Amino acid sequence: MSAEERTYRRWLNSDLRSFQVSAGESDLLISAERPLRSEAERALRLVRSQLESYLARDPEFARALQPREVLPEAPPIVVEMAQAGRACGVGPMAAVAGAVAQEVGTALLARTGQVLVENGGDIFIHTRVPRTAAIFAGASPLSGRLGVRLSRLDHPFGVCTSAGTVGPSLSFGRADAVVVVAVSAVLADAAATSVANRIRAPSEVSAALDYASTISGVLGALAIIGEHLGAWGEVELVELERAADGTEGAC
Repeated sequence: MSAEERTYRRWLNSDLRSFQVSAGESDLLISAERPLRSEAERALRLVRSQLESYLARDPEFARALQPREVLPEAPPIVVEMAQAGRACGVGPMAAVAGAVAQEVGTALLARTGQVLVENGGDIFIHTRVPRTAAIFAGASPLSGRLGVRLSRLDHPFGVCTSAGTVGPSLSFGRADAVVVVAVSAVLADAAATSVANRIRAPSEVSAALDYASTISGVLGALAIIGEHLGAWGEVELVELERAADGTEGAC
């Protein structure tokens, strides 16, 4: 995702300490109760090393567009990605951004009671107060105008976004944004991809959200295509307040 496509990061307005870490293709924005850059960098290097080592053994894992079984002694992150892909009918790499965010966030929870790890629009969250995630939906007039209120407290969960018109990730649909809230960021990422694949026109939003409701562990979903919006489940929409500089605020 280009720097231009990450403009949603300007919308961050949090009581937590925020910092960025990156390695390879991973570029994370992290908010925690204290600066934990070195710990985050160490966790990110570890998870990328595990993934890269496994992909060297099983290169087809990275190319699969359908659910795929893992080789013996695969690391836990690979196993969870494969399980999420199987639950959502997509390839395991559809869950990679959420999986990386979750692994880093889980590691940081040993040092902080609250953490948000954002990885290209896919977020792992553990919070003690309600927060709002801004919705970036490309050229849609709804982009940056709405947020999803997150009130699941003291439990880790994921909020992930997929789109057919924004970002480099493969999508077979044309949605400007599909946002999924799930019990894990790994599942949320795979589910967002699967739901987004099903939306090529506004008339397909309702059926795609019905499908989302059948995935065990998915708590809610939202889809935007142009001026059209649909939502199901634990998705509380809020209108974002405009900041003094004209950007939108979320935390």
